[in-house]
Amino acid sequence: MIIRLDPQSAAPPYAQLQEQIGTMIRSGVLEEGSRLPAIRHLANDLGVAVNTVGRAYRELELDGLVAPHGRHGTVVRSPAASSAPERRAGVASAAAAYAIEARHRGASLDQALAAVRTAFTQLDQQEVS
Repeated sequence: MIIRLDPQSAAPPYAQLQEQIGTMIRSGVLEEGSRLPAIRHLANDLGVAVNTVGRAYRELELDGLVAPHGRHGTVVRSPAASSAPERRAGVASAAAAYAIEARHRGASLDQALAAVRTAFTQLDQQEVS
């Protein structure tokens, strides 16, 4: 699992982490039942506070993408297992984070939407391959 946090981003580190892990789950890179790294371990690897990773994991849990399993860590749930309202909330959260990032980088609405269309096209092409 490769995660890169951008210190120049307008999005806080927990939101960047949540976005990247959520994308990996939704795209199938992280499969249902996979264990996420321990919070302390990931925080150490990324050079962020334990609370930063903890918050990202809690947000992913609220999105219905992961579930805590006590001493067994945090486990990926099937994206299909989350309810429609949870999915909409997750998409809205991701869209808000992307809008902040795009605005921060000086992109117009049309440029940001074009980038999303391109990304969807690339995902579709990867699924066919």
